[in-house]
Amino acid sequence: MCLDRDMENRKIARLGREVSVVGLGCWQLGADWGEVDENDALAVLHGAADAGVTFFDTADVYGDGRSERLVGRFLAERGDVFVATKMGRRVEQVPENYVAANFREWNDRSRRNLGVDTLDLVQLHCPPTPVYSSDAVYDALDAMVGEGRIKAYGVSVETCEEALTALTRPNVASVQIILNCLRLKPLERVLPAAAEAGAGIIARVPLASGLLSGRYSPQTTFAENDHRNYNRNGDAFDVGETFSGVPYEVGLEAVERLRGLVPAGQTLAQFALRWIIDQPGVSTVIPGARNAGQAQANTAAAALPPLSPEALAGVRETYDELIRPLVHDRW
Repeated sequence: MCLDRDMENRKIARLGREVSVVGLGCWQLGADWGEVDENDALAVLHGAADAGVTFFDTADVYGDGRSERLVGRFLAERGDVFVATKMGRRVEQVPENYVAANFREWNDRSRRNLGVDTLDLVQLHCPPTPVYSSDAVYDALDAMVGEGRIKAYGVSVETCEEALTALTRPNVASVQIILNCLRLKPLERVLPAAAEAGAGIIARVPLASGLLSGRYSPQTTFAENDHRNYNRNGDAFDVGETFSGVPYEVGLEAVERLRGLVPAGQTLAQFALRWIIDQPGVSTVIPGARNAGQAQANTAAAALPPLSPEALAGVRETYDELIRPLVHDRW
C-alpha cells in the first residue's frame, strides 16, 4: 500500500538531519500493552512508513529486545528510515551501572537486534538523576561516536530538571520527554532551551497512554500484562509513564472537556497530536499504534491546520484547573 508521503519534516541541528514531525513509538510492539502479534507489528511499521513516517523509536528493554528485533526486520526491508533506540533499563537502576563497559555491551546487543553496524541515535533511557551530570558518561558516549558505534546520542528523561541538565552538554542531540495536553511543564523552560541549543525534542506519551484517544470510560478494563493495569501506582516504573501520572478518573474528566475543543472532522487523538506539533521547539511526536490504520490516522495530524488560539487557550485552561495541581511540580 503506497500512501501520500507528503509529511512535514523538521531538522534537528545537532543531528544534522530532518525527521518526520510524526514518528512512531515502538514500545507497544515489544511488551507492556497486551499482546501484539508479530505480523501485526510489522504491518504497523510498514503502515507508518507508507504514511510518511521516517522516525521510529524503540528501546532494548521493550520486550527484552523484541521491539528492536521487529524494527530490525522492518529496517532490512525498508532502509530509508531513522531508528532511535534507548539503553540502560535492563539493569539495576544505580549510577554505578552507567559505565563505558556496560554501554558497549548494551550497544553490541542493540546493533545485533537491529541488524546494523552503526546506530542512528542512542538515548540514555531515563537513568538515575545523577547520571545526567556525569562527565564520565558523556566521555564514554563521545568515544562510542568516535568508534562508529553510534552516529549520535541523546537522553530520555522523567523530569524537566534532568532535561535542562543534559542540554548543557554540547553533544546531546535530543531530549525525549513526556509532552501532551495533560503535561505542559516542558513548555516553560525545556523546549526553549532545546531550541537555543539546536537539540531535538522528541515528545513521548503524546496521548497519555491512550487517554487522549477519547476511547476510554470508567468501565474500560486493561489486560493483566498492560502497564495501564499494573503500573497505575508506579509499582513497576515511574508512575508518570502511565496516563502521564494523572489519576484515571481525573484524566477522563479532562478528556471530556477537551472533546469540546476538537474541530469538526478531527478525532480527539489527532487534535492532541496537533497540539504537540504546534508547540515551538518540538521536532517529532511519537505515538504508538496497534494496527496500521491507527498509525496512519495518527500521521494525518501532520497535515491538519494549526489549532486556533481559542483551542490552545482551552487546553491550557483544562490543564490549569484539573491537572496542574496533581502533576506540575512532580516532573
